[in-house]
Amino acid sequence: MKTVNIYEAKTRLSQLVDQAASGEDVVVSRNGRPLVRLTRLESPARKVRLGVLKGRLTVPDDFDKPLPAAVRKAFEGR
Repeated sequence: MKTVNIYEAKTRLSQLVDQAASGEDVVVSRNGRPLVRLTRLESPARKVRLGVLKGRLTVPDDFDKPLPAAVRKAFEGR
């Protein structure tokens, strides 16, 4: 974790933000005492959108029909 004084942070803020965004925490201090920490924010969780494919997919009428015996045997390892 890198520590910089507040004057240096004011003059190099853009560089320090880039460092923090790349994963390196930066501590800003005044008179040798830590004040704040610059750190990367976590990416927001992606929202799940239900119904995006509605109307684009079709399910056959016999979708839940029992499988043929040969296919069942293959799934069961016989």
